[in-house]
Amino acid sequence: MPDSVAPKKIAAALEELWSPRIVAEVDDVYVKVAKVQGSFDWHAHTDEDELFLILKGKLRIEMETGAVELKEGELFVVPKGVRHHPVAEEECHILLIERKSTLHTGDVVTEKTRSLAEQLRPV
Repeated sequence: MPDSVAPKKIAAALEELWSPRIVAEVDDVYVKVAKVQGSFDWHAHTDEDELFLILKGKLRIEMETGAVELKEGELFVVPKGVRHHPVAEEECHILLIERKSTLHTGDVVTEKTRSLAEQLRPV
């Protein structure tokens, strides 16, 4: 019998911030969870949209045209090509839905960049 996945539980168990883990895949997309706090680097995904769903806490996604504030249970899709900067004042757990081709930090490489192998490792 297949196992179910508990994204909230997996996100809560993560020890590293801004280091997403792949918890499922659907066709050509990955479902990822992450624990975040502080700010992430400005970046864009040239060819892919990125969906953020807040599992716990609050997240602000700053964009050059303004910002969106997300609370638990809310989601937002950053359209492809839009430069964005996620910020969590306090610990926040998120679920991401991204194409398999989406690079973790988009068009930049930083100390927060995680390879696909790192995102696939067990919690």
